[in-house]
Amino acid sequence: MEYFVAPDSVVRKIWGKSDTILFIFAGASAEFALNKAVDWLYFTGKLPSDPLGRLFSTVAYARQIVFSEYHQALAAIDKIASIHQAVEQSRAAQIPDWAYRDVLFMLIDYSIRSYELLEQKLTAQEKEEVFEVFYRVGARMGIRGLPTHFESWVQMRAQHLQENLLASHFTTDLYQQYKKHLGLLRFLILKQAQILVVPPKVNALLGLGKVPLFAPVVRGYQFLRLLKAENYLKDVILPEAYKSQIMALDKV
Repeated sequence: MEYFVAPDSVVRKIWGKSDTILFIFAGASAEFALNKAVDWLYFTGKLPSDPLGRLFSTVAYARQIVFSEYHQALAAIDKIASIHQAVEQSRAAQIPDWAYRDVLFMLIDYSIRSYELLEQKLTAQEKEEVFEVFYRVGARMGIRGLPTHFESWVQMRAQHLQENLLASHFTTDLYQQYKKHLGLLRFLILKQAQILVVPPKVNALLGLGKVPLFAPVVRGYQFLRLLKAENYLKDVILPEAYKSQIMALDKV
């Protein structure tokens, strides 16, 4: 059977563990709040009313693509494209290509950052592999102006971080929604996770702080994983509404 992502790919290792996905979620939730095109996510009302659900749906689509048979993955990508096209028609405007690229770039960057934080450094070849998978997703969606190699992506990613991020009233509102839906303790944990995984530019705009108090917790969590006891910690910190969904993310 042909798959969109090879069974032995490092991308499956990254997206097959709930731990890594939660850090991808943490990074994306920070950067979503700063993106200059975040008003598009507010247009439907789904993001402010259910920010966790909206972000998890992005994660769910990405995982479906990573683990699906080739044609099923293409169908999932086409569905994503059609959903965005419907939003554009409702608003009688087009989502900028750079905004599409930004979301794709987040998935690439936080996949690498999260895996390296929790597991080990990726080789240059493995980073290229991560890039290549999401490049094919973007190409299938018809996103224009995509870089074609990892090194050119690194340059464009840096440029996008400088040009396409802005702390706005949407940022403030979205963080208020995170706090409301997570509760104070989990919200503080989210922010600590963000300090560990986001690029310096994102941290600076959000004022997250430079001292990752959560770092010892991550090291302790890695020890719990060795003891196969990490689910006890997850059971304490995960939101009840999403606990079963998150626990089901472990594939490898």
